Amino acid sequence: MTTLFQRATTDWRDIGGLDTAEEIAHQPAMWRALAAHLVAEQSRIAAFLGDSLRDPQLRVILTGAGSSAYVGEIIADEINTAWPCQVRAISTTTLLTHPALYLETAAPTLLVSFARSGNSPESMAAVQLVRDLVPDARFLNITCNADGALAQQSKADANSFNLLMPAASCDRGFAMTSSFSCMLLAALSVLDPDFQPERLHTLAALGDQAMVQWSAPVAALAAQPVSRVIYLGSGPLEALAKEAALKIMELTAGSVMTMANSALGFRHGPKAAVNKETLVLLFRSADPLSRRYEQDLLDELRRDGVATNVLTVGAGGEFTLDTPAWPDAWLAPLWLLMAQQYALHQSAQLQLRPDNPFTGGIVNRVVQGVTIYRHDEF
Repeated sequence: MTTLFQRATTDWRDIGGLDTAEEIAHQPAMWRALAAHLVAEQSRIAAFLGDSLRDPQLRVILTGAGSSAYVGEIIADEINTAWPCQVRAISTTTLLTHPALYLETAAPTLLVSFARSGNSPESMAAVQLVRDLVPDARFLNITCNADGALAQQSKADANSFNLLMPAASCDRGFAMTSSFSCMLLAALSVLDPDFQPERLHTLAALGDQAMVQWSAPVAALAAQPVSRVIYLGSGPLEALAKEAALKIMELTAGSVMTMANSALGFRHGPKAAVNKETLVLLFRSADPLSRRYEQDLLDELRRDGVATNVLTVGAGGEFTLDTPAWPDAWLAPLWLLMAQQYALHQSAQLQLRPDNPFTGGIVNRVVQGVTIYRHDEF
């Protein structure tokens, strides 16, 4: 009998969760496939980008909605540090409502769009907005769907480049899992001054290890009832905490309330949310200074004795791996493997259907019901 995350695959199928379980599990394979694809595309990507990232006047906007926006938030500072250009993460949902705050007509601009399906109304509208307001803007579309509107409308545009993810990363399940990690690693790789495909293979091997080591303890943790889950992370890992919290919110259809914050910011009010039915999970940073601040908070929360459990994911934590000394943005996909599994099990514990927790259509896999308003009408 084939098992996946401590359940038979037939059981996952019966409860409507097999797609999501398989898409979480196959991420290391997707990262290997991504490495091969990026090597094959390397010359085309280099020709498109040229020396543009060395221009201090260039504005690089990393954009997306929901989980796709968090991809940009996790990697923005890492890329910004590597180049003279100005790199900023701005969600499509913010760009569309306040374009005057973020777009400058005279500034050379590269819009990097992250999109699983490429069919969300905000993704398309953000591209059109930048086309309208910024002459000669360029567009790098990192998407999982070759047939999506985002990829299709850019095919004949010399100022656009479609970087497609491995086809199997276009998740069938409701929640973004393998699509998220593939787009994150793709952007880090192609926007890195020194692309090293070996790094993706190393991450894939560590991901395989994590799947084996964490499967049983994550399932056991999810079997403990909680009503609130709080994810914490410092620097780039604060955005990872947002994504981890969203995964639980989505897969439990809002039955388990979640929160995300930074380790230092948590004391400034949000700590009031901790009660006897709260699990706190902190993503440990690889940065020594950050870890000192994180440890102080962990010690405090454990002394308080209020939360059901206070655990850590990352170097030296309850869920850990022996990783290279890489920046937090590069290690984020590994730590997310734990959070995705936990959300999957939480969904199953509540007897929901993880592949589609919102059977009533209140929330949809591809956002619906959005009216796009033209910026020049106001």
